[in-house]
Amino acid sequence: MSAAQTAAAKSISASAVFSPLLLHTAMLDVMAASVSTPAFVAQRQQQRLERLLEAAYESSLLYRERLGPAPLRWPPDLTRIEPVSRAELMDRFDDWVIDPVLDLDGLRAFAADPSRIGQAWCGRYMVWESSGASGLPGLFVQDARAMAVYDALEAVRHRPPPREPASLLGMFSLLDVLGLGDRTALVTATGGHFASAVEFERLRRINPWLAPLSRNFSLLSPIHELVAQLNDFQPTLVATYPTAAALLADEAEAGRLRITPRYVLTGGEHLSAAVRARVRAALGAPVRGSYGASEFLPIAWECSHGYLHVNADWALLEPVDSSYRPVPPGHASHTVLLTNLANFVQPLIRYDLGDKVTLPPGQCRCGSPMPRIDVQGRRDDVLRVPARKSGETVSLLPLALSTLVEAEGVFDFQLQQREPGTLVLRLPLQGEDARQAIERCRQALQQFALTQGAQPIRVLGEAGCAVPRGRSGKACRVV
Repeated sequence: MSAAQTAAAKSISASAVFSPLLLHTAMLDVMAASVSTPAFVAQRQQQRLERLLEAAYESSLLYRERLGPAPLRWPPDLTRIEPVSRAELMDRFDDWVIDPVLDLDGLRAFAADPSRIGQAWCGRYMVWESSGASGLPGLFVQDARAMAVYDALEAVRHRPPPREPASLLGMFSLLDVLGLGDRTALVTATGGHFASAVEFERLRRINPWLAPLSRNFSLLSPIHELVAQLNDFQPTLVATYPTAAALLADEAEAGRLRITPRYVLTGGEHLSAAVRARVRAALGAPVRGSYGASEFLPIAWECSHGYLHVNADWALLEPVDSSYRPVPPGHASHTVLLTNLANFVQPLIRYDLGDKVTLPPGQCRCGSPMPRIDVQGRRDDVLRVPARKSGETVSLLPLALSTLVEAEGVFDFQLQQREPGTLVLRLPLQGEDARQAIERCRQALQQFALTQGAQPIRVLGEAGCAVPRGRSGKACRVV
């Protein structure tokens, strides 16, 4: 790290990345596109793509190589640009980003410190870390311009409507972005700089008077503690993963969880019709899904008819086959390529997300000009192990288990349940590295199961195993 970078890193600010003017401008733009036509959205997308390609060609060595020496032609043909992977981008981090202050070692040290969640790197960048579901964690930075776009999309399209939207301004005001009037509970994996957790804490920093109305609850807490905390907080909005929402439904049906939210918002995993119906029945609240990633947090939102719609004015998705050729509407893709039209600091152009998606033909009955999308997201299993109380079981959520294993420095793995009280950790490491990793994970998993009220479990290890992956390249990590 250079002297200038070292000095900049030492000046890391605790302030959140936020510009009221940029947010106001972005919200007006998102509102206009929301009531426009598909042709208008396509035009917006094309204009932003051209600006992004020009900026990437000018400032990113990696993308200058990708785009080639020939002058850019308009309209640009994306198919001639070779897709990029997370592994390549992280390996060539300095060639990828456009601001030399973004030092990978420094960012990794920053993301390793949970006390800095919600703070800004060098006073002007938010830092998100991704999970290692594809075998490699990533680090993604966002400036004030990108954050304004994400905030506007969340406010205008992703949030449930206020109880009494007296006016358009009341529905889409800054206060609604921050959930004023709602008691919001985010039930997620805590302790890491994950996008949802960082964004949640950032909004609390922007408006500290809202802190009593919003809390982050850890999925790693013993279930009885989590239930007691939620009962005490009495949230009106609950945001979590579908598997966690199903667990909360179990607790509500048993009479232990006594909350009456007006909405349950889910993301990060596949939301099945069965889970949706069960959660709605148990908690007495509508359940709304979403689709996002660390690379672009609000990719798609769910309309009143239950369909996901892509924020196509700011995110370009290309469903492709295994040779990266376009897949026609109505057909499932091998993977999907993301181009983020909001982030110029760390350009993402034809980035392989690894998700399998389908674009249904036709326009949705809700009237939105944004295209619909079906997503085959994470489908890891909930593991049910014997409880200390005879005849009962304890649910171990896949995201919590994955977070525990990743905290021990293991990102490429599969955790299998082969008997009610026996888990097998399979990983490609060999020799002493494998032995040490298995032992660290064994202790963490056994302790976690005990805190959840389970009987002592066995955790076996299998080293030198190729982790099975689906056609998308992502592993089913908990089965």
